[in-house]
Amino acid sequence: MDKHAHLKKVIVDFKKLTPEVLKITVARYPDGYDDRDIISFRNAHGERVEAVEVLTHDTKYLVKISEKLEYTMENYDESDYEDFDDDDPEAVVEPDPKDMVDGDDDE
Repeated sequence: MDKHAHLKKVIVDFKKLTPEVLKITVARYPDGYDDRDIISFRNAHGERVEAVEVLTHDTKYLVKISEKLEYTMENYDESDYEDFDDDDPEAVVEPDPKDMVDGDDDE
């Protein structure tokens, strides 16, 4: 039996990522996540979804994996979110795609 079965379950896409969930995701995976951490499942539309699990005292979050999430975790700075409420989904902004490109173009 799942010892976390009593927890509320929430699937979080990057667009709905809050400072609180981002913070606990970074704390849970400080060096990033790897294949062993990824949970795969099918959503209501039959699409395959990959996510990582993070827990709070009352909720199990499945945070959908994306390049935006990886980049935001790698560049996480708690002070970026000081002026926002922990549950504000507007606080975590999408990174600029130009910033997400590996910058080995030293020409």
